Amino acid sequence: MNPVPRLTLNDGHALPQFGLGTCQIPDEHAASVVRAAVGLGYRHLDTATIYYNERGVGEGIAGCGVPREALFVTTKLWNLDQGYDETLRAFDASLERLGLGYVDLYLIHWPCPARDRFVDSWRALIALREQGRARSIGVSNFQIPHLRRLIDDTGVTPAVNQVELHPFMQQAELRRFHESLGIVTESWSPLARGGDYLKEPLLLELAGKHGKTAAQVVLRWHVDNGLVVFPKSESPQRLAENLAIFDFRLDAEDLERMRGLERNLRTGEHPDATH
Repeated sequence: MNPVPRLTLNDGHALPQFGLGTCQIPDEHAASVVRAAVGLGYRHLDTATIYYNERGVGEGIAGCGVPREALFVTTKLWNLDQGYDETLRAFDASLERLGLGYVDLYLIHWPCPARDRFVDSWRALIALREQGRARSIGVSNFQIPHLRRLIDDTGVTPAVNQVELHPFMQQAELRRFHESLGIVTESWSPLARGGDYLKEPLLLELAGKHGKTAAQVVLRWHVDNGLVVFPKSESPQRLAENLAIFDFRLDAEDLERMRGLERNLRTGEHPDATH
C-alpha cells in the first residue's frame, strides 16, 4: 500500500500529499527521473511551462508502467501567456507537450498584478475545468488580496495555492486564510533553497532524535502541518530518501519548537515583483 496520504480538495477531487517537483530538471533527464520516482512509489508529479520539461515529464509518464489514472499531474500557466484566449492556447500547448488528454491540476504560476490579467486567466481555467480537461484548478504565489479578487470577481475559489513555504518562512497568515476557504496549501522550496539552512541546530537535534536526516525532518514538518510537498531531486537515492518520511511523526513539542524557526526568509521572488 502506498504510504502517501491523500488530501481532499474543495472541488471533491483528492491529491497525494507528497510528490516529485521537477523545477530545474532538464527536459532530457525528466523522463528517466519520472520513471525512477514512479517506480519508488511517487504518484504526484509537478511541472510547469517555464520549467521547459513538460515533454520529458510526459515521456516519463508514458513509459512508467503505471496507469494514467493512478497519477496526479500538475502543470502551470506562464506569465507571458496570461489572458483568456492566451491561457486556452497555452493550456493546449502544455497538453500537447505532455502527451496527455487532461491534467489533474492546472495553476496560474504567478499573479503578475502589474499585468492585471490574472482574473481573465482564471475565467479560462474555470472553462477548462468545466470541459474536464483540467480536473482541478488553482493558483501559485497568490497573496490574500489576489485570492480575494479572484473569488469576488468569479465566485470560484481555487482548490490550491502553491507558495514558497518552509520552516524559515511559514506563511501562517496565508495558511489561515486558505483554511477558512478550504484551499489546500502547497509548498515550493520546501527545504529553503540557496543556503545552509539544514544545518540549523534544532533540525540536526530532531534528526538525531528520530533517526532521520534534517531534510527528512523538514519534509515531515510539511506533512504534519497538512501541507502538500514535492521536493525536487534527480538522484534515485535522494528520491528514495525523500519519500522515506512516513514511518515517523513529529510530536507536538517538535512542532512547537519548529514554529520558532520563523524568520520570514524569502529565498525566491516576491509575488508582486514578478512581471
